[in-house]
Amino acid sequence: MEENTAVQGAWSSVTHVTPLKRDATYDHRAQEAELGIEVHHADSRSTQSVLVLTPDQVELYAIQFEQLIAKRERARQADR
Repeated sequence: MEENTAVQGAWSSVTHVTPLKRDATYDHRAQEAELGIEVHHADSRSTQSVLVLTPDQVELYAIQFEQLIAKRERARQADR
């Protein structure tokens, strides 16, 4: 009987990561934010993990997401 490659510890490469549909959390003692993610592999398998961010990273990404939202809105307006 052949052993599954995941059991052997060999995973295929990661293709992308997507956030899970649940709230992010903040651990005040560790001063870290945590966001649940799903890691997608080239062989169609996926695993769940956690993206850990420092407060500075959260602020940086908040600014970048605000910019992305504004760009999306401008593109929508241009399509009208």
